[in-house]
Amino acid sequence: MTSPSSLAAPTAGPSAAVPSPWKLSAFWFGSAFLWLLLLLILMPADVKHFVGDADKGKYLGLLGGIGAVVALVLPPIVGNYSDRVGKRLPLMRLGVGVSVVGLAVMAFAATTLNGMNGFWIYTLGFLIVQFGNNYATAPYSALIPELVPQAERGRYSGVMGLLQASGQLLGGVTALLVGLLHLPGLVSYLLIAVAVLVSAWVTLSGVPETQVKVRKESGPRLSLAQLFAHQPFLWVFITRALFALGQYSVQPFLSYYTKDVLKQENASLSTSILLMTIIVGAICTTLIGGRLSDRIGRKPVIYVAGTLMAAIALLLLIAPSFPVAVAMSLVFGLGYGAFTSVDWALGSDAMPSSGSYARDMGIWHVAFVAPQLIESPQGILLDHGNRLGGNLGYSWVFGLAAVFFILGVILVRNVPEAPRGARKAG
Repeated sequence: MTSPSSLAAPTAGPSAAVPSPWKLSAFWFGSAFLWLLLLLILMPADVKHFVGDADKGKYLGLLGGIGAVVALVLPPIVGNYSDRVGKRLPLMRLGVGVSVVGLAVMAFAATTLNGMNGFWIYTLGFLIVQFGNNYATAPYSALIPELVPQAERGRYSGVMGLLQASGQLLGGVTALLVGLLHLPGLVSYLLIAVAVLVSAWVTLSGVPETQVKVRKESGPRLSLAQLFAHQPFLWVFITRALFALGQYSVQPFLSYYTKDVLKQENASLSTSILLMTIIVGAICTTLIGGRLSDRIGRKPVIYVAGTLMAAIALLLLIAPSFPVAVAMSLVFGLGYGAFTSVDWALGSDAMPSSGSYARDMGIWHVAFVAPQLIESPQGILLDHGNRLGGNLGYSWVFGLAAVFFILGVILVRNVPEAPRGARKAG
């Protein structure tokens, strides 16, 4: 039997023409729009509406943790099913429809209910959104390694990062306009549904069913133990998890940070400005980072990106004013954009068997999702530290974020990259 550690990353391209990177990655635009508005703008405000100010961190962390369980378990299961039945796009369609239903439940709870009863119905809607989105993205995640030759994955990953950042930017602009115009919360939920449906349509129409031919026998199907014994996959999984731990140590509580630390009266507006600044920085480096990684390798880009992100996570704690925090956010965005532009290419390169792309990408996706479980303990840590005074809770969670980013930078050295010649040859 072939040893997992000796398996080279698949380099075979598609039998048909490679689809446009813009159409192939379009669904990430709508998904990014959804999660930015939902996680960073709507959910913090809605949770505070349901449970009050004193326990907002605990219940927001609880909500994120419950949703993360679905995102943790579902992608490998759906991915495995997708590989076995040889279907990608029909599963995407079903998942998108389910997520829109979940958005309707969340909108209903947020706009008509109060108290803990409203919170639990809101939580149900969030679970449905998580289920539908992950049901769609599990087979979708297999499309880049399945259809794109290795030599072009950096470019495609860069386009995907750009569309993700653009979706997030539009989400921030939407939140800003909704706040300035004092529009009802229902408007935001409707716009999310439209963005998800339109972006999914672009991808589904740009990747014909006949172009996606799942190769069941094109490589040995590894057990989970063999998959994690495959060194490129193991280290990519670990380092992606560390970067995600850094992100989720801060991201859910950014709205509370602008209110408590930066003393901004309109926390939603201030958070939107910070987020848009981060995203503008990210847009500046996504395409550059992806193309650069095709030339010099993935890891050098991550070294620089992760170090920038760690430094800014610490510096935000001592930002003397909101304008300084905005400038720091721009620098953080430059690092974040470079990281996202390379992340998907590095993960695709690490896939050991083209016969189980959806399952293995689903397991790899767990490295990004599982750290969302940290929201609940981090929320408790935040509330406890702040009760001790001096916004100590923010020092703890932001400090942990920096530690996770640095560990990711250090350990990504262990990821064996494909030889430079293999990337050029495809």
